[in-house]
Amino acid sequence: MRCEKCGAILEADDGYEHAGQVLCEDCYLDIKAAPKVCDPWAVYTAKKEASQNPTLTSIQEKILNLIREKGEVTAEEICRETGIKEEEFRRNFAALRHMELARATRKGDEIYFTTFSS
Repeated sequence: MRCEKCGAILEADDGYEHAGQVLCEDCYLDIKAAPKVCDPWAVYTAKKEASQNPTLTSIQEKILNLIREKGEVTAEEICRETGIKEEEFRRNFAALRHMELARATRKGDEIYFTTFSS
């Protein structure tokens, strides 16, 4: 049996069912534990921590620097420029949003990512 998302080989009892798919543990946890951008408690906690000593991962720094450099950027551009997958971008953007360092804005049918102060 294989994970229907990533293709990893699964032992008979190692699959997790979600939305009609059999997934490996990693893919299942990615779906179930995905950070939510609009999470008031996460924003409160992250702002409190960031005001004292903001610590960003190298990926978060790359994303934030690209946004600062270009002003407004689509997720596709960010992923292409930084070499990361969209899931990884979304996970890291949620942390930047919680710290109120970056935000998303809609213009027509497109969603752009920009700094929080813009």
